[in-house]
Amino acid sequence: MTTTDARNAMAGRQAHESTGREMSALKAATAGIVAGAGALAAGELIAAFAAPRPGPVTAVANRVVDNAPTFVVDFGKDLFGLGDKVALIIGTLILSAVAAALFGLASRRSLKIGAAGIGAFGLIGFWAMAVDAQSSAGAAFFIALVAVLAGIGVLAITFRAADGPVTKGLVARAEAEANGKTYVAPVVTPAVSRRTFLGWTGGLAALAGFGALAAQNLRNRFSATEARASVQLAESQTAEEVASLVAEANMNPVAQVSGITPIVVPNEDFYRIDTALLVPQVDPASWTLTIDGLVDEPKTYTYDDLLARATTIAPVTLSCVSNEVGGDLVGNAVWQGVPLIELLDEAGVRPEASQISSRSVDGWTCGFPTDLAYDGRTALVAVAMNGEPLPIEHGFPVRLVISGLYGYVSATKWLSSITMTTLEDFNGYWIPRGWSKSGPIKTESRIDTPRIGSTVAVNEPTPIAGVAWAPNKGIDRVEVQVDDGPWLDAELGDSLGINSWRQWHISWEPTPGDHQIRVRATDGSGETQTEVRANPAPNGASGWHTIVVRT
Repeated sequence: MTTTDARNAMAGRQAHESTGREMSALKAATAGIVAGAGALAAGELIAAFAAPRPGPVTAVANRVVDNAPTFVVDFGKDLFGLGDKVALIIGTLILSAVAAALFGLASRRSLKIGAAGIGAFGLIGFWAMAVDAQSSAGAAFFIALVAVLAGIGVLAITFRAADGPVTKGLVARAEAEANGKTYVAPVVTPAVSRRTFLGWTGGLAALAGFGALAAQNLRNRFSATEARASVQLAESQTAEEVASLVAEANMNPVAQVSGITPIVVPNEDFYRIDTALLVPQVDPASWTLTIDGLVDEPKTYTYDDLLARATTIAPVTLSCVSNEVGGDLVGNAVWQGVPLIELLDEAGVRPEASQISSRSVDGWTCGFPTDLAYDGRTALVAVAMNGEPLPIEHGFPVRLVISGLYGYVSATKWLSSITMTTLEDFNGYWIPRGWSKSGPIKTESRIDTPRIGSTVAVNEPTPIAGVAWAPNKGIDRVEVQVDDGPWLDAELGDSLGINSWRQWHISWEPTPGDHQIRVRATDGSGETQTEVRANPAPNGASGWHTIVVRT
């Protein structure tokens, strides 16, 4: 190596070391986070123009849910409860921020490293959106490309804002001295102040935040709310009959007990359990339902087709298989729709079709035995809930309602297709994740009042009341036990039919001290619910709901 080469190499090392010292780790990490925020905001903004297609954040979170081990999903549910969706989105954003900070730190050596990291994340986002049931590969590629370019651009801008003195003079000096020339120092660019760097990063972060808010507002413009508001439900001969039953049930003294759950749960209070991180916004004008698979003639129905035929009205209690003993993931509503077997018969179900599978517009699937649709139970392709078009979060425009089955095997919301298949050839979404292939709702009862741990007055009449359900069998008897006393028959409220829960009530005068109260129900087949406690997995919880109150 010549003297000149050695000097040039030393100068290069000095320049590299000088640059490394000037770009602090904190600045680099901050630049990376801001770049990541810019990429996500740009992606979400472009995706909002393509709504209802999901943006990169939602799509990645969806793939986490789809591919995470069952124990991880169960842990999230146990830890966050009904807030698990929000927690997943927040967790996705936090992990993205951590990765972006690492990309920023890596960019201290070379911006190409950080840019490559952002590009890799872009590929993950592309894959997550491309495989989503509500998106397409073309849209996913364009959204991901815009996000990556925005992220790299912001990273370059923030690093330029953090640049220190120009150190090229070190190399120029070495070359001049090697050639025996006099070195004239160039004008040195002063280091950018911390205030200027914070101004740049703060401004870009604010711009990313504005982009995210704009994306949310833009996506809201694609809501199905307006379309739902214009829906006119078909008149039904049974509407008046069902309304009369509900009105009479509400006049029953049992229904008047303070704290008891209404015989029909209002739409806004009805429980919601599904895997949708982004509630599908379906345009009923372009929506269709297909019935295919093992049928003689595949059929396609429009929303108007079903609306005109949706004249069957029935109260049905639905329950989530995840409902704990005494839990509130259960509700009773009055549903309106087209009998499922009418549509199946029009398609012509083949003898070998032993399972009815269904799919949501967002790709969720479930299935149940074909025989259950033909055994006389209520099985509706539903368009309305409690006298209104289905709420968007409960499946607008169309969903399935099958009495006596837990939702994970039957209650497809935002329905898009029904496929006749066999029990061996298809497993719904939750089956590979450890849940039972069959999902009959177990006979259960719940104490609504008094609440667990509450204080009651001594020697004053105190109502003990709640609901009990056994869809397809009905409730014939409810018994209550206080401490180790005898089982006492509760007064039952009016019945809306065997598919609907029943309210119950008993009056009690507490004595001083703590008291244990428990309840059990007997269904229409004469079977009393078991005392044996079982967790929800794999086929529903069981056991007597038991609470303790004090005076």
